[in-house]
Amino acid sequence: MAGIVIIGTQWGDEGKGKATDQLGESVDYVVRYSGGNNAGHTIVVNGETYALHLLPSAVLNKNVIPVIGNGVVIDLGVLYEEIDGLLARGIPADRVLVSSNAHIITGYHRVIDKVTEKFLGKRKIGTTGRGVGPAYADKVNRVGIRVQDLFDESILRKKVEASLEQKNALLHKVYNRPAISPEEVSDELLSYAERLRPLMADTSKVLNDGLDAGKVVLFEGAQAHHLDVDFGTYPYVTSSSPIAAGACIGSGVGPTRIDRVIGIAKAYTTRVGEGPFPGELLDEVGEKLRSDGGEFGTTTGRPRRCGWFDALVVQQAARVNALTDLFLTKLDVLTGWEQIPIVVAYDVLGVRHDTMPVSQSDFHHARPIYEYMEGWSEDISTARSFTDLPEAAQVYVKRLEELVGVRISGIGVGPGREQTVMIHDLL
Repeated sequence: MAGIVIIGTQWGDEGKGKATDQLGESVDYVVRYSGGNNAGHTIVVNGETYALHLLPSAVLNKNVIPVIGNGVVIDLGVLYEEIDGLLARGIPADRVLVSSNAHIITGYHRVIDKVTEKFLGKRKIGTTGRGVGPAYADKVNRVGIRVQDLFDESILRKKVEASLEQKNALLHKVYNRPAISPEEVSDELLSYAERLRPLMADTSKVLNDGLDAGKVVLFEGAQAHHLDVDFGTYPYVTSSSPIAAGACIGSGVGPTRIDRVIGIAKAYTTRVGEGPFPGELLDEVGEKLRSDGGEFGTTTGRPRRCGWFDALVVQQAARVNALTDLFLTKLDVLTGWEQIPIVVAYDVLGVRHDTMPVSQSDFHHARPIYEYMEGWSEDISTARSFTDLPEAAQVYVKRLEELVGVRISGIGVGPGREQTVMIHDLL
């Protein structure tokens, strides 16, 4: 076993950080390969809670080398705030390696993100306003600022000036906002250079050398399959490729180095931001799921939209990502329900769909068709083996496994690192 990818199979917030941290004791490198600080992981270790946004989750394990790959867009202020916060708690987070090819989120990216979202009004995407989308747009438009640019002041200032020439015209003429000073942006970025220098690396070479030496590399996706810019619920998606294939593009490691793809799914479904959500519960049931599950964004604090487990959503993710395993999180949140529905199909204007509709319009009109499972009332937070779970919980897990078509290898029964039921070895 060498290359392992962990991805979310819903709309994010599935608990990827818990699964990554669970494997952290057994791997040598953990790589973030997509997204920016619009993502977040909450990890609880020995009663201590850690909220991470850019750093890979396994940074909490001192024996693992954390890597930020070329596919990530980095807000350097946020990165160092996160590093300093962990250093203050005794975690040596400054050992992270950062790809020289990773793109940087600047102040003007954040401004454009916010004013564009406001300008869209009812058609807004629901971004976090962190500047992630505009940074990726600059990357594709070939006017982006990369980590390596900070070490050539002349090139950096020319690139910032060229990028702002068009953006300032847009801000002034369309959004009625003042122009942004290229000098101020460049000066801010240059202030990070010396501290960034020892972290910068050819991370593609580092990872490939590690794999050649028999090391285990864990690729940690941000966001999730249904936020992927190609396969997600477009346009309500992120601006990168969090799917398993994106791990190769975002890290510089070839596809033949990937041995296992582990999907993470919450025992119910949540979504943050705008976009279709057929099983969304807009009543007291949804409010209870949100309250019981603590469903508020790690990065933004926004309340998450909640619904029952949607098997069609996870089925599609399993197919596109060729999942080998599924890790089910937050099963404990479902304790106490007399019945637990599962979305097993959709009704789209009177037509039954047993897989996700191919068109966005059909998905928008989809209404859930449920199958009802018996609930359980026993506390499962101390379960450590599958047989420790109540029979009804075991039946629920097995039914999800049948519907999705992927074996469930692990189950989260609480927020703590130790509150995990392992059914199959993930390594």
